[in-house]
Amino acid sequence: MVQAVISLNEHADRVINIVKGKFGLKNKSEAIQLIINEYEKELLEPELR
Repeated sequence: MVQAVISLNEHADRVINIVKGKFGLKNKSEAIQLIINEYEKELLEPELR
C-alpha cells in the first residue's frame, strides 16, 4: 500500500466526505479509492487500464 499526503480545496474535501457518508465507508482513503475505481471504469480508455 502506498501512502500519500495530499492537499485538497474545501469543495474536494466536501465531495470526499459526501462519498464517504453515502457509501458507509470508514475513512477518506476508502472514499478516494472508490472514486478512483469508478473513474477507471467510466472514463479511462481500455488500453490505459
